[in-house]
Amino acid sequence: MIATPMSPAPGAPRSSVGIGWRHPHYAELLQTLPALDFIEVHSENFFAQGGAALAVLLEGREHYPVSLHGVGLSLGSAMGIDAWHLDQLAQLVQRVDPVRVSDHASFARAPAGGKAVHASDLLPIPMTRDALEVMCANVSQVQDRLRRPIAVENLSAYVQWQQADMSETSFLNALAQRTGCGLLVDVNNLYVNALNAQLRGDTQVPIEACQAWLNAIAPQHVAELHLAGHVHCGDIVIDDHGSRVPEPVWSLYAHALDLLGPVPTLIEWDTDVPALGVLLEEASRARAAGQRVAA
Repeated sequence: MIATPMSPAPGAPRSSVGIGWRHPHYAELLQTLPALDFIEVHSENFFAQGGAALAVLLEGREHYPVSLHGVGLSLGSAMGIDAWHLDQLAQLVQRVDPVRVSDHASFARAPAGGKAVHASDLLPIPMTRDALEVMCANVSQVQDRLRRPIAVENLSAYVQWQQADMSETSFLNALAQRTGCGLLVDVNNLYVNALNAQLRGDTQVPIEACQAWLNAIAPQHVAELHLAGHVHCGDIVIDDHGSRVPEPVWSLYAHALDLLGPVPTLIEWDTDVPALGVLLEEASRARAAGQRVAA
């Protein structure tokens, strides 16, 4: 079992800032090579053993450190880790030598009709000690196979389990302490969850709820921060990664940096992807915030 604290890889200063590298920007980024500390891609999009997508990723790897961010490991599944999925990820990690590997504190695989089914979604896990045992075993299995720590992201969740004997921060802190994994703190996810809690009548002041969450997370385990936009639909707030980072999320990011110091930060944008220059503007703002606390 790997149980060493997660630290930035060589060449990846804690103040580094990157963007999600999506298909509309494959060519432009390689042609212009903007000043970025890393680029992030979704691991599952590059599981093929060849082809144009993998060739583009390897070309990008020649210019930037790459962060592999997955959505399909199902780290919280009581069925365990899918062997094929882990094999593909291990091969991709060996090819790319990423600066970080991450996935979510969620599950997607469950038994149905005598076989395993995959929900193709990030489903929330109950914050219980039994679920912690499952996730510790799964995270350790992944880390042993990849021979490196991974980072586990807090989820934007739209349903809640009744059974919970731990807070989310206690759960994540214990997971990191026991397995040596890092924590990927998605600041936008925190705010989305708090806004939805306010709509349910569970939280009065979302910003204060998010600050309390950040105050409770163990700083030594935080390996990366994510920033993104969301959409307010009236009766629910959706983490759609389809707009600029909102001002309240920037405010929470500043609070996080005050607590944690400079931490590698990603600008995520996955729907209605704008011109590359817009992402670079957001990255510049994140870099300036990091430099403030690094000074």
